This record gives sequence, structure tokens and C-alpha cells, in this order.
Amino acid sequence: MSIFRRKSSEPARDESGSPEVVAHDDAALDEMASGEAAAGDLVEEFDDEPEVSDRSQGPWDRSEVDGLGDRLDLGAVWIAPLDGAELRLEVDAATDTVSAIQLVIPQTSSAAQIQAFAAPRSGGVWRDVRTEIADAITAAGGTAETVDGVFGPELNVRMPQAGPDGRTVFAPARFVGVDGPRWFLRAVLSGQAAVEDDAAAQLIEGIRSLVVVRGSDPMAPREMLALTLPEAPAEPQPEAAVSEEDADGPDERYTNP
Repeated sequence: MSIFRRKSSEPARDESGSPEVVAHDDAALDEMASGEAAAGDLVEEFDDEPEVSDRSQGPWDRSEVDGLGDRLDLGAVWIAPLDGAELRLEVDAATDTVSAIQLVIPQTSSAAQIQAFAAPRSGGVWRDVRTEIADAITAAGGTAETVDGVFGPELNVRMPQAGPDGRTVFAPARFVGVDGPRWFLRAVLSGQAAVEDDAAAQLIEGIRSLVVVRGSDPMAPREMLALTLPEAPAEPQPEAAVSEEDADGPDERYTNP
């Protein structure tokens, strides 16, 4: 799995030369959410029963796994290698901190933007968040529909964006939310994954592999859990010279027990 780093102020692009996938910026959603909801906005009705996300196959809490294993440590999120995927880290240009994780599948022109947040012990953050997202998108002229997903309720939306010629176009996106113990995970699927289940399957597999490291520090609900850049791999050591005397025999340094 290749790793790329991108400043959040830079436009999304595909370094591998494959078709571009659409990445959605949280700042745009925050800006839309700051206004009052327009008439006719989606109003989702809830019963009194709390929602429980289906985490039977992941994503996991740190307490539910033995250790890091072959996963990559990104601070609040550990992620397992995913065949055919590129890992891109969105870095805030002003603070030089990681603001989001992106999993990109060039073969299907699909991507998932992933972030983790603090949540109260009572949970239920995703229910409130998706209502606010739906209100913000419909207020801006888009559409939002709540559907049953692999983890529970999710949002299928069409987000208004400026097209190349300046006219408004509508980009499909799929908002997936998972409530965990004192944390909440949100993923935004774009590209073909937003409209095709087959294209989304590999990204869902990547989301299931995640481990969220909430930590024990007190945090305000919805405060983003800190992501970090992975440690640079150690420089490879030069191979020791092999004498003719040793060349014919086995090298025990590379022999598995």
C-alpha cells in the first residue's frame, strides 16, 4: 500500500495517473452547517431506542485487539495494508498536522476520507451528525437520503459543487458512520464507491480493518482524535561481505526456526 502526503490546501490529484476521485473537504460542510436549515430539509425521525453500529467485523477499539500487528500506526487510527489501495494523508498546511486519512482505489476511481472523533459514553453521535450533514447539504441545494448500510444507517447524498465551467454540478457521496466506545468514526466514500456497492466493497474492507485508539484523556464530544504521520522506515543496513569460506554454507541469520 503506497503512502502519499498532501497539504489540505492543495487540490486533490492522483499521483499514479489514474482517473481523479472526488475528495470532500470538511470545511465546506462546516460552512454549510453554519446556516439555518432551509424549508423542506430532510427530517429523520428517531425512536427512543439508541442506535448500535454493527462492529462485529470491525472497525475495532484498541481494547479489542492484541496489538499493532501488521497495521500502520497513524496515532488515533491503526490501519491494515489493503491490496490495490493507496494511503493518502491530508495535512493541514497551517499546523502541519494530519487532518484526515484517505484510502484511494485507483482501479475503481474510488476513495474514502476517514476521520475519528471523541464521543460520550452514551454514544449515538452518528445519528445526530448525519442529520446535521443532511440539513447542511439540502440547505445548499443538494439531496440526502438515509439508507441501511453495512454498519447501520448511512447517508447517500448529492453534493453541489462548482464544475469546470463554473456551473453547479452534483457529486454523489456516501457518508458512513460508526459509533464505538467513546469514539465515533466517519468515512466519506466518493467516486464509483458512492454509487456502486461492488466498487465500495474494498473500501468497506479497509474501514473494517481500522483500530481506533481513543486514549483515556477527557475530550469534548466530536473533538477530532489526533492523527499522526507514520514513522519513517529505518534505513536498510548494507549487507555484510560473505567470504568464500562461508558462501557454500547456510546463512543462519536468514533461517526461520
